[in-house]
Amino acid sequence: MRPSGRNLSQMRPISIETGVMRHAEGSCLIRCGNTHVLCSASIEDNPPRFLKGTGLGWVTAEYGMLPRATNTRNRREAAQGKQSGRTQEIQRLIGRSLRAGVDRVALGERQITIDCDVIQADGGTRCASITGGWVALRLAVNKLMSAGVLHSDPIVDHVAAVSCGIYAGQPVLDLDYAEDSEAGTDGNFVLTGSGKLIEVQMSAEGATFSRDEMNQLLDLADAGMQELVAAQKAAIA
Repeated sequence: MRPSGRNLSQMRPISIETGVMRHAEGSCLIRCGNTHVLCSASIEDNPPRFLKGTGLGWVTAEYGMLPRATNTRNRREAAQGKQSGRTQEIQRLIGRSLRAGVDRVALGERQITIDCDVIQADGGTRCASITGGWVALRLAVNKLMSAGVLHSDPIVDHVAAVSCGIYAGQPVLDLDYAEDSEAGTDGNFVLTGSGKLIEVQMSAEGATFSRDEMNQLLDLADAGMQELVAAQKAAIA
């Protein structure tokens, strides 16, 4: 039995509220159970210096967690003068994931920055950031297209992410913190709406895992993706 009482293949309730930030070109608040992440997209007409003159656009991301997003207060990283290695790793993952769903030629020489701020954490914050970040990106691109700045859609597919793991010896979908902290195997799966893999992060936290168990987790991730993409479509409709 999972601590939440969910079935092994049951996602947490998902909701995505758009237009939550007045000034951002795209924004949403994504709730995956008790994990809540505020995502915004900001458009800059200039690409990063290393892309000037290439005709290519860029999508990047920044990630942060508010001090009381968890059960104890964490110091703001700005107060410490540097980002943690975990923060850097997560925001690079978000950026890589979202770029995989974008035609950078069609985007043109501009940069879109996705900011993901965790206001409440209960496991799966990077996955929620990717899923909500795509919605913010989609809304920002819609504005560029409506204004006639872009003549073809640079977004080629949905991008979303979900966690899966082996908890109490059983493969489970969408781990919350209680499960994540005790999981023998933990994995994050980033996929496109058409089911193609972008990135898989899997590790044996307390026990090794078999090829068959890995395939079971991939099947669970595929099922979870269908729900996430449906939530994205409902949000932008």
